[in-house]
Amino acid sequence: MSRILRIVSYIGLIALIPAGSVQGQQQPQFATTKVEGTDNVYTFRYQGSLAMFIVTSQGVIATDPIGYGRPEATVTYLAEIRKITNQPIRYVIYSHHHFDHIAGGKPFKDAGARFIAHRRVKERLQILQDPHTIIPDDTVDDRRTIRLGNTVLELIYMGLHHSDSSLVMFLPREKIIFLVDSIPVGSLPGRSMIDSYPLEWEEFLSKITALDWERLIPGHPGAGGRLGTRQDARDILAFLQHASAEVKPLAREGKCWDIVERDLKLPKYAGWQGYENALPLVLRRYCGLWGRGT
Repeated sequence: MSRILRIVSYIGLIALIPAGSVQGQQQPQFATTKVEGTDNVYTFRYQGSLAMFIVTSQGVIATDPIGYGRPEATVTYLAEIRKITNQPIRYVIYSHHHFDHIAGGKPFKDAGARFIAHRRVKERLQILQDPHTIIPDDTVDDRRTIRLGNTVLELIYMGLHHSDSSLVMFLPREKIIFLVDSIPVGSLPGRSMIDSYPLEWEEFLSKITALDWERLIPGHPGAGGRLGTRQDARDILAFLQHASAEVKPLAREGKCWDIVERDLKLPKYAGWQGYENALPLVLRRYCGLWGRGT
């Protein structure tokens, strides 16, 4: 067959493929999904961010508005909940204080929700006065239990790690946790290292694996939209320990920041999502720890 005939045949085959398939099945901008095996636990994804909400007979518990720089995301989030239930929005719970997850909550506030977060979230937001982020009505220190309908949700603070204000949201009956940025699913931490506490993060990961959960709803889904597992927690712990051990001697030889960020590679993790862009941020944080004591 001549080259021209091959090209014509190829074009003809493409014409038979349904619209949208040629570009690799791009995912829609947002999606609402019931978590498999549960009666009332849902995820809401907008672009690359993920939130959890729970529908009960006495109202809805929602998490992270994910409206940073995109107010339409929170409007869509609320509209998606309304497709499932007309129950009132009772609570919005912040995962931690970072704006990329908690900004944009005004539609939920207007709907009558009470906002809950760790006390450090409220302290920081009162200082920053970000116009797009609702200041919490109530705070948590170490632990709080929310009971609504037949749902029990445990809010647990397990110390410093990704941030100083991160909550573990634990559904003991469903054995599900909602936890943002502390256990990346199949990817490197990247920007989440910026204000992290690396050594405490390692300790946290050891503690979280002792909690009786089976599935993790992360703040960013893994490849193919997958949720996280206990193995993901173990994998991130191993990665952080490896990165720390590699940077430590170089930092003490005075090779931070530029030499380490430019030359150090961790090839074992080259296949992880975001490796090229995230690795320098990881190395920078460990240079801060071992090279400056910060």
